[in-house]
Amino acid sequence: MTEYTWPNGPSPEQVRREWSATVAALPVGTRITGQVIDRRPFGVFIRIDDAPNALGLADIGSMPPGASLPALGDQVSGEVVWHTDHNNQVRIRLSEWIDHS
Repeated sequence: MTEYTWPNGPSPEQVRREWSATVAALPVGTRITGQVIDRRPFGVFIRIDDAPNALGLADIGSMPPGASLPALGDQVSGEVVWHTDHNNQVRIRLSEWIDHS
């Protein structure tokens, strides 16, 4: 098993290879839309529209009390809040969580 696995998504090598371009294309504050492609106890992974080799993560650390994780396959929107260089993840705060706080 690789570090990142999901159907029809970029390989970990693609994510790493495109990391500099991803950071440049999605600076902090950028509004994104995408589809939930994996759910984990710590958050959801998102395939970001218009950035096919980017790995988005909305983690439970940005989820307000009473909110819930979106379902697999849900279309979501949010804002880039951080870039995690060591694992090439674009950290996302979901709009529904911003509106819920």
